[in-house]
Amino acid sequence: MASPKIFESEYRFCLILWEREPIRSRDLAELCKARLGWSKTTTYTVIKRLSDRGVVKSENAVVTSLVSKDEAQVAELDELMEKRFENSLPAFIAAFAKRQSLSEEDIDALRRIIEKGGE
Repeated sequence: MASPKIFESEYRFCLILWEREPIRSRDLAELCKARLGWSKTTTYTVIKRLSDRGVVKSENAVVTSLVSKDEAQVAELDELMEKRFENSLPAFIAAFAKRQSLSEEDIDALRRIIEKGGE
């Protein structure tokens, strides 16, 4: 099953949640105010929206994630691959390599990943 879509501002919220979960919604609202400049109302709205989409769970004023950081990143990468690179891994890596200088260590790490089949 595909992970629910997490938009950019929601992802920044999730980074805070993943770092601290489980966390009381009141404490989460305070962190979001300090780090994101959000009001308490905004934080509670995001919790509700993400809860409705199955990304987080809020029970007894305690918020936990239902989607891990890894799952969210993989879903975002899948979408990027499909939309921008027509599901072509070679095209993605070629574009990445043009913009990012790869060290020998990076190349060796990529080679090991490819040889393992992405395990």
